[in-house]
Amino acid sequence: MPQKRNRAEETDAVDSSSSSDMEAEFDEPTKNHDGDDGHPQDKENENELTSARTTAAVTNNNGSAKKQTTQKASIISPQLLQVYYSRLFPYHLLYEWLSYNPALCSSLLRGETKHVPSSYSSSSNNKTFAHREFSFTVEISPGEETYMRYQSFKDQAEFEAAVRKRNPGKIDIGAVFSHPPKDRHALQGSKERKLEPRQRELVFDVDLTDYDSVRKCGCSSANICLKCWKMMGMAIKVMDVGLREDFGFQNIAWFYSGRRGVHAWVCDESARTLSDAGRSAVASYFEVNLGTDKNNRVEIYSPLHPALSRAHEILEPMFVQDILPHHGHGILASEENWTELLDTLPSPASTVREALLKKWKRDSSSSPKEKWLELKRYLDVLIGKSDSGKKSKQAKNMTASEKSRVELWPIATVFKYTYPRLDINVSKMQNHLLKSPFCVHPKTGRVCVPIDVLKVEEFNPFEVPTLPQLIEELDAFEGGGQEEEAMEYEWQKTSLRESYEHFQRSVLVPMWKDLKRAEKDHQERNAAMTGDF
Repeated sequence: MPQKRNRAEETDAVDSSSSSDMEAEFDEPTKNHDGDDGHPQDKENENELTSARTTAAVTNNNGSAKKQTTQKASIISPQLLQVYYSRLFPYHLLYEWLSYNPALCSSLLRGETKHVPSSYSSSSNNKTFAHREFSFTVEISPGEETYMRYQSFKDQAEFEAAVRKRNPGKIDIGAVFSHPPKDRHALQGSKERKLEPRQRELVFDVDLTDYDSVRKCGCSSANICLKCWKMMGMAIKVMDVGLREDFGFQNIAWFYSGRRGVHAWVCDESARTLSDAGRSAVASYFEVNLGTDKNNRVEIYSPLHPALSRAHEILEPMFVQDILPHHGHGILASEENWTELLDTLPSPASTVREALLKKWKRDSSSSPKEKWLELKRYLDVLIGKSDSGKKSKQAKNMTASEKSRVELWPIATVFKYTYPRLDINVSKMQNHLLKSPFCVHPKTGRVCVPIDVLKVEEFNPFEVPTLPQLIEELDAFEGGGQEEEAMEYEWQKTSLRESYEHFQRSVLVPMWKDLKRAEKDHQERNAAMTGDF
């Protein structure tokens, strides 16, 4: 059996030192947090396939390596990965996205070319891509991996050549630095030319393992099912609207992690250039103390912050639909479960607890939704806030603090089961690596595909194609005699097509338009200053 690991080891992100420690870190091996790397399991039909001892080697460019023993399980062979990287990996999408190059996007928006022009690939105005850090996790022999940080590439062609040569089991993406990260050794000792992070997308990581205390579907740790996956959709809805409405971000891409979570990449320039303090502030804005194993109390206060009021409006209907009933997590679907829920009522509401326990035991025919609405009505009457004008005798003897606790309890309960649980450490540093979209997860074989936020309820992680499935789709397409002339990329012959074209249409094109608009504004400001109209 695989060894149990803590949350820090389960993250998709690779933690990095701050820029002040950068020079000291150059020659030090960096631990690879190979998290979210297990196998998502539908309880009925998906199981861990293999588990073998692996020695993970952490290596830098001068060949020094530090080996550490870990558990490693993979269903993807190097041969299958080679096929994926040679035929299906969308190098052009990654390059067009991470270049943030107005010249490149201008050409693509006009439809002048369907491919990346070589003149843009190596141009001086494309330092954003050339200064980007990538890391590779590469199998150097069966059961032995090396982790390679500070990789950088001048253009798409060089990146593609390196990936196809090294055949990495995992690719991580880091910050854009002041200089190409691969040149870091040449910069050591120079006071004028330091390798420092200059920009990086604001990223968020939401993982179902952080919901273990409230998953009542039977899943825990790496196991997932469609019941608990709904919690990821809830997190996406709250985070996406908050980032757009409260911070003004527009270019937000959501991706399936390949196993048991989701990642957000906020690509606006204002987000990419945030300091570490700014990133921490944005991430903290979304944090709510949802309790611990020892203290289950959700810490929210009256008056409720407008962002939390909006989150509650979004989440309560989904809580009623997907958490309360038997086909969800069943917290109001049986006497045992509703007793457990009523036991969490604050002490001033003990009379409500007793009354409803008796009533529902006597007649349990009402639905979970009806029970929830009835429970809220009882609480409103208790504190004298009922729309019907009813007020309990107890209300006049309750303190303001007691009334507030009772009033906030339904909101806190909704948040406990549905509010986003962020791994804030992933978000708060520029110099932090996160698994690249479009990779293949080594434990599941599933591709880290984009998620359409407008269709998040329809997203099913068990329907995301696996690499073996994609190879079969390629073979079926090419053996079926379909017209290939219209297919520019081989991924268009597979079930990846819908999600990848969504990424182009809904993420890249709006981002490119913003880049062109910003470039035009910059040119007009310069012209106004110089009188060159």
